[in-house]
Amino acid sequence: MQQPGFWNWKIILIGAQMLFVAFGAMVLMPLLTGLDPSVALFTAGLGTLLFQWITRRSVPVFLASSFVFVAPIAHGVAQWGVSATMGALLCTAVVYVVLGGLVKWRGPGFLHRLMPPVVTGPIIMVIGLSLAPTAVNFAMGMTGNGAERLFPYGEALLVSMVALLATMLVATLGRGLFRLLPILCGVVSGYLAALLMGMVNFSAVEEAGWLAMPDFVAPSFQWQAILFMVPVALAPAIEHVGDVLAISSVTGKDYIRKPGLHRTLTGDGIASMAAALFGGPPNTTYSEVTGAVMLTKVFNPVVMTWTALFAISLAFIGKFGLLLQSIPTPVMGGILILMFGSIASVGMSTLIKARVDLNAQRNLVIVAVTLIFGIGGMVMGNGDFTLQGISLCGLVAVILNQVLPDHTGTEEDLGEEHACKENWSEQRKDSH
Repeated sequence: MQQPGFWNWKIILIGAQMLFVAFGAMVLMPLLTGLDPSVALFTAGLGTLLFQWITRRSVPVFLASSFVFVAPIAHGVAQWGVSATMGALLCTAVVYVVLGGLVKWRGPGFLHRLMPPVVTGPIIMVIGLSLAPTAVNFAMGMTGNGAERLFPYGEALLVSMVALLATMLVATLGRGLFRLLPILCGVVSGYLAALLMGMVNFSAVEEAGWLAMPDFVAPSFQWQAILFMVPVALAPAIEHVGDVLAISSVTGKDYIRKPGLHRTLTGDGIASMAAALFGGPPNTTYSEVTGAVMLTKVFNPVVMTWTALFAISLAFIGKFGLLLQSIPTPVMGGILILMFGSIASVGMSTLIKARVDLNAQRNLVIVAVTLIFGIGGMVMGNGDFTLQGISLCGLVAVILNQVLPDHTGTEEDLGEEHACKENWSEQRKDSH
């Protein structure tokens, strides 16, 4: 059956709907890290178009930033500034392109051998758990590090709980497409509560023009920031494989073979490079949109082209960008309590689905050291050179997996990613 053309009004409408699905998480990421949400909209749209060009517009996905990068970017911005952080993210994007080349050379199983579930599981858990204090501080009306109070405790807690409750109710009780909008519903509910409490300041929105250029930031390069950020690319790379297998299961097409995992990884890398050049967060495949594709059964990649064009257009509406920045931190805190907990749960689920045996001393050592290094805040190095947090524990996990002897005979397949594919298949059956 021939797919509808580019200018088909139904395709355009569905494209706008897909942006609506991805919107909540897409703008929350820059707001948490001190980046401009308008720039994030622009780079998400641009990144998606570049991804489509590299993959020959064959995969119906929309690209935006992974929450894996929240903590590293926030730390990078605070430590070295936005420009140096963008330079580090540009180098991180190069890692994606290199991984794409290695996958082309060695096959898709290469990533699994480098980063099996015993490595990726605890890394993802660290990402979620290390962000817990930030979410709680936001919910109580303070800055992310708890150093300064921004809103009264009682009012902040009430607003954050409204946002949290709305997000939970939609996530658990929502039906159809509505179920894919828990973050957006949480933001809207929390924002309305904050508005009633007098916590929202519209002065900047009123003064801004309707059309405005996003606050683009050119990258600069500091090797300290680069060394800190590059290891973070490991976890999203594996996440990407799972997303590609998930969308393959939904559409019934094997995107691992055609256009090929090497093309999709390279597409992520090029999209993230472009994002860093403009001052936006790195791009990767987006699970929320995959869920929307499953529900709507619209597999035409042209839909995502329109989603990207709508995102780019919104980036240049000045009042819209400042309206997003007016969202009080307690609103974000309420949502993030659930979101960061979910990230930690994904890491735990990775270990369980892959049946990682923690009675085996080798596996126990890798998981234990990774968790404590990451959550405990271990720092290695001195002077200008230091590794800490997610970057340190990610690097340590990979090294331990390569160095420690494995007597069980690790299978060189995409075990945890196939588990992801099976889950999507089950969901697909349930939807029928």
